[in-house]
Amino acid sequence: MAFILASIGAAVGLGNIWKFPYTLGSSGGSAFILVYVVAIFLVATPIMLAEMIMGRHARKSAPATFKVLARESGASESWSIVGWMGLLALFLVLSFYSVIAGWTAAYLVKSASGGLSGLSPVEVGGDFVGFLHSPGQMIFWHALFTGATIYIVSRGVKIGLERVVKFLMPALFITLIALVINSAITGDFATAVDFLFTADLSKITPVVVLAAVGQAFFSVNVGIGSVLTYSAYLPKDVNLFQSAIVVALGDTLVAVLAGLAIFPIVFANGLDPAEGPGLIFVTLSTAFAKMPAGAFIGSAFFLMILFAALTSSISMLETMTARIHEIQGVSRTKAAVVIGTATFLMGLVTVLSFSTWENVYPLGQFELFATKTPFDLIDYAVTNVMMPLGGMLYALFAGWWLSKEMMFAESGFGGRTAFELWLVLLRVIAPLAVAVVFIYNLGIF
Repeated sequence: MAFILASIGAAVGLGNIWKFPYTLGSSGGSAFILVYVVAIFLVATPIMLAEMIMGRHARKSAPATFKVLARESGASESWSIVGWMGLLALFLVLSFYSVIAGWTAAYLVKSASGGLSGLSPVEVGGDFVGFLHSPGQMIFWHALFTGATIYIVSRGVKIGLERVVKFLMPALFITLIALVINSAITGDFATAVDFLFTADLSKITPVVVLAAVGQAFFSVNVGIGSVLTYSAYLPKDVNLFQSAIVVALGDTLVAVLAGLAIFPIVFANGLDPAEGPGLIFVTLSTAFAKMPAGAFIGSAFFLMILFAALTSSISMLETMTARIHEIQGVSRTKAAVVIGTATFLMGLVTVLSFSTWENVYPLGQFELFATKTPFDLIDYAVTNVMMPLGGMLYALFAGWWLSKEMMFAESGFGGRTAFELWLVLLRVIAPLAVAVVFIYNLGIF
């Protein structure tokens, strides 16, 4: 149960509650959800199960796992580069993830203290812009969130990680369901349900398909080694196939519930569902500012996002800590502190990208990067290059190099037919789908 909760926690994060609603809002609503669910189970889940198999079989960090499995299968040990690329991606993601998570902590305090109550839409927007242009405030919340993550990971898997996720994940689901009930009572729930679930197949365009496949792939956190690392702690009697399905269902449920919590408020207040990243920090804060008990509801909302962000940040730091902890003489605490501090310092690049460096474009001479700040470049490198490339390579390595008998024994499939079907998804469908998204995101077509 701790593994299931931790894995759902690793998958559920800002991507589900912050990015999913605004991506859905700008990508056709129900059409996006339909493709998203299909992609979760045909693209993301097969790769996630492969990661679980690799992690439990080798019981090491991602780079060491690739090295061990390459030796077993007669492949080149250079495959360990895939593991290292995942760690680099996690390092970069955690550096800016904790900054954005810090925003949610700041807005939790703002909402709970009544700092947003009664503000006009213009004032709420101005408050958010002012916050982004205050490096001191952002650094404070960034440091606080990073410190909490370091402390939990340094305590170990049993004392730190398991205890925290056993509290945070149920708390997240309870809070989210309470917010959905509130939205059903006070918001335009009928319009939201129609927007989310009335399938309009005419809206399924190539752009919507690519957006949904990309969101599904990134949502369940595959291709970077987090799932692999958690699986390394699993006993042999845990059914990995069932675990992968439960994690995928839990991740999808949170994303859909987030939509049901957010869009009734959006429609009831005449707001734009395709607002973009500002949907939560500006658009919804505007709605909370003028609704009865808005401070309480807004606080619950930002607390839920903070829970989701913390479970994901723990998984990222744990994955990197596990690798450093393999080095003889390096304690878990020291590894967590060193890596956490490094991600904090790297996060200052993101902080400055929203203030002092907001008009700095390091690669401005290239058309594709003409308007990208240092933060935009880091985000682009991770989400458009490292993660999809890592996911493809995980699928190809597990699907074509690893022993079928070993994978069948580890997987937990009841029969060979289901296993062979999964193998086709892993070898062909999943890598091809991710490859198309990868090429599209690079702007090649």
